[in-house]
Amino acid sequence: MGKAKPFSISKHVVLDAFTMVKANGGAAGVDGQSIAEFEGALKSNLYKLWNRMSSGSYFPLPVRTVEIPKDNGGIRPLGIIPTVADRVAQMVVKLYLEPEVEPYFHPDSYGYRPGKSAVEAVGVARRRCPQYDWVLDLDIKGFFDNLNHELVMRAVRKHTDCKWILLYIERWLKASAQLQDGTLVGRDMGTPQGGVISPLLANLFLHYAFDEWMKRTCPLIPFERYADDIIAHCVSEQQAKWLKVKTEERLSQCGLELHPQKTKIVYCKDDRRKGQHQNERFDFLGYTFRPRGAKRRNGGLFICFCPAISDKASKEICRVMRSWPFIGAMV
Repeated sequence: MGKAKPFSISKHVVLDAFTMVKANGGAAGVDGQSIAEFEGALKSNLYKLWNRMSSGSYFPLPVRTVEIPKDNGGIRPLGIIPTVADRVAQMVVKLYLEPEVEPYFHPDSYGYRPGKSAVEAVGVARRRCPQYDWVLDLDIKGFFDNLNHELVMRAVRKHTDCKWILLYIERWLKASAQLQDGTLVGRDMGTPQGGVISPLLANLFLHYAFDEWMKRTCPLIPFERYADDIIAHCVSEQQAKWLKVKTEERLSQCGLELHPQKTKIVYCKDDRRKGQHQNERFDFLGYTFRPRGAKRRNGGLFICFCPAISDKASKEICRVMRSWPFIGAMV
């Protein structure tokens, strides 16, 4: 009779995890193995992964980094979990951990959650902008790259004492990064944006760093958060300035900082709001909120503060469409 494994992990969950990873697609990692190649020996590969995770001998490979163009012309590194096996392993942990943390999350946290979406967040923001004169548009500088590992693990431990979940999350956080020239770089902070588990860890971190703090400190100020993309609705410019200062102090306690140029206070100007402000528009999840002309049911015109597709999103759609052969030949 075989020796019992120290960690109890369901083989069915491992299979379900692979099915989800396959549906998500994604590039191969440092080993060059595609999802199709992994699936070619599926039974053997999944058994090997289950065996290692159940015995505590599973160690992730370094994350592969690719360079992504930034809006300002620069580049930023994006970590990609290097193997299909590692993505499956992270999905296994997500399937066990997500049901434990999901009931605690704030109703206005919309990113990467079951039953929540970016469209819902935009819709809620659209309903609230007419009710509040001001918006504080928050941008956290290098959020995924600067997450404090100790604070992440502290947040995870609030919801589980499962040894293998804690063990593997810590290993994923500390996994080295492989640069494009093959150089390995150690990591003592941050979580790779391409990781399956990263969005859940990000939500958990900001649940305590921001959502719960807002509930305690300023419960009457509503907000919408999609991962690290946050807007808060304020009744006055003075309140928005106060919240900006307090948020800066709070994030500093958590090892994060607001982007000084991208964080801004916005006046939600419409027919009823006659004043002016240097900022009267903001972008949120691919939509630009700004004063726009609209027509009443009786045919009259008025100005409303509402969203439409952002210039950035529109340009990206056009770029993708021009790459289609039958469209590219027409332009």
